[in-house]
Amino acid sequence: MLKTYLQDRKKVSELIFDVLTNKISVLEALRDFPKNLGDPTLDAAFHALVHLEADEDLRKKDALYRDEQDMYLEDIANILSEGNALPCNVIEEYKQYYKDSLIYPNIDKKAVFERLKKMINL
Repeated sequence: MLKTYLQDRKKVSELIFDVLTNKISVLEALRDFPKNLGDPTLDAAFHALVHLEADEDLRKKDALYRDEQDMYLEDIANILSEGNALPCNVIEEYKQYYKDSLIYPNIDKKAVFERLKKMINL
């Protein structure tokens, strides 16, 4: 399992660098994101990319914010490029907002329905 995490972390590093260099969009990176559940580092990196996409309007208005966010993502990508785990404070930063991983291992009717049931408390 550790070997898979190492490979997946390196892949995510490449995806983040490709986003930062405008080779691919954030949505393309999220689509190609490894579906390996259980690694808090991968969850945090996924959330960082989601936040990048969500902050698109703010990034256009505030160059300082954009530059800080880009440097933060670059730091994450550099750590992942070695296959290393992200620091605990980075992981905890995202955990406080998301109880479940946003990464879908399978996109099918059952998975989507189960997620929806959780979100609307059925």
